[in-house]
Amino acid sequence: MDIWVTPFATLLVVALATSALLTPVARRVAVRLDAVDYPSARRINTRPVPRMGGIALFCALVAAAAFMRYLGPSLGWPVILVRHIDANLDYRLVAVGFLIIFLTGAVDDVVQLKPVPKLCGQVAAACVACAGGLVIGDVVNPFAHGEVSLGWLAYPLTVAYLVAYVNIINLIDGLDGLATGIGCIASVTIAVLALMGGHLDAAALAVVTAGAALGFLPYNFSPASIFLGDCGSLLLGFSLGTMSILNVTRLAGLTTIIVPLVVAGIPIIDTLSAIVRRRRAHVSVGQADRGHIHHRLIAEGFDQRQAVLLIYAWTLLLCAGAVVMTQVDTWPRVIIFAALLVLSFLFANHLHLFEPVLRHHWDPEAREDVLVTPDDPAFGVEKRRDERRAEAIRAVRRRKVREWLRGGRDARD
Repeated sequence: MDIWVTPFATLLVVALATSALLTPVARRVAVRLDAVDYPSARRINTRPVPRMGGIALFCALVAAAAFMRYLGPSLGWPVILVRHIDANLDYRLVAVGFLIIFLTGAVDDVVQLKPVPKLCGQVAAACVACAGGLVIGDVVNPFAHGEVSLGWLAYPLTVAYLVAYVNIINLIDGLDGLATGIGCIASVTIAVLALMGGHLDAAALAVVTAGAALGFLPYNFSPASIFLGDCGSLLLGFSLGTMSILNVTRLAGLTTIIVPLVVAGIPIIDTLSAIVRRRRAHVSVGQADRGHIHHRLIAEGFDQRQAVLLIYAWTLLLCAGAVVMTQVDTWPRVIIFAALLVLSFLFANHLHLFEPVLRHHWDPEAREDVLVTPDDPAFGVEKRRDERRAEAIRAVRRRKVREWLRGGRDARD
C-alpha cells in the first residue's frame, strides 16, 4: 500500500483545504438564506448560528473526487473511480446519491421539511446508490464453512442501512463539533480498516471525508460560528454508511458488518435510547426532547467542550476496539464486542439515557393534554403516577405467574 501514501495524503489535504476555505462562504450563504439556528428552549446555542456547513463538506468531496479522477492519472496515480468490474459498481450513480442527500438536507435547512418528505429524500438517495451497485454482499458464516446469500434482500437491507446511518449521525448533531468530530474519527478508523482489507475506494472516500470534517471542525468547535446543518449531518452519515458498505460489496464477513456499528456506537446508542425513553413516555418517537447524550452530560455539569471531548474519547475507545476485533479470531472478537457493548450501555444507563424527559399531563386550565419537562412541577406528579401504574401492572403479572405455577403443581399432584 506504499504506492497509496502520497495519493491519499494529497486527497486529505485537498479535502481539508477546500472545506476550510469554503466554510466562510457557506456561512454567508446560510445567512443570506436565513438558514440560521436561533436560540430556543430545545437548543443549546444561546446566540443565532448559521447552519448549512454541509456546503463546504460537499464541495470538499467534489474537489477531491475530481482531483483524483482527472488529475491523478497525470501524476501517475492508479485510477479507482471507474466502474468496478468485480462488484459491478457504478460510481456515477453513487455520486448522484450523494447529490440527492445533500440537496435534501439543504432544502430542509432552508424551508424545514416535514419528516415524510425528508425521509423520502433519504430513501431516494439510498435507492440510487443501490442502483449503482452499492449493495451489501453475501455474508460469510464465521462459525461454519460457507456463505449466506442475501439475494434480493440485499437491496432493501442496504437502503435501510444507509437511511439508518444518515439519521443516527443527524440525531447526534447536538453540540458544537460533536457530529463533525465523531465523523472524522470514524472516517479515519474506516480508512485504516479499508486499507488493511485492500478496499481502496472505501479508503479514498474515508480519507476525503476525514479531511473535509477536519477542515470544517475549527469553525464548528465550541464556540461554533457555523453548524453542519442537515445538509452536513445527512451528508456525513451517508458518506460513513457508503464507505462501510464499500468494504462489503462482494463478500461480507460478520466482523466487517459489525465493525461499522461499533465505530458508530455512540450515535446508535443515542438513537436507541431516544426511542426507548419516548416509548416509555408514550410520546411520538419523532418527538424532540432534551434527553440525548449531550443534554445529559451538560446536566451533569460538563460544559460543551468537556462534553464533546468526553464523547470523542468514548468514540476513540470504540474505534480502537473495532480495529482490534479485525486482528483476532472469532471468539475473541465476540468477547471484545460484548465488552464494548456492556461498557457503553452501563455508561448510557449511568447518564439515565433511557429515562423519559417528557410526560403527558392534563392541564385543567387549558383543558388539554400537554407535554411537560422535568423543569415543570407537574413532571414529578406524572412520574410518580406512571411508576405506580407500572408497579400495579407488574404486581398483576406476578400474581398471574404465581397462579400459573400453582396450577401446574396442582395438575402434577
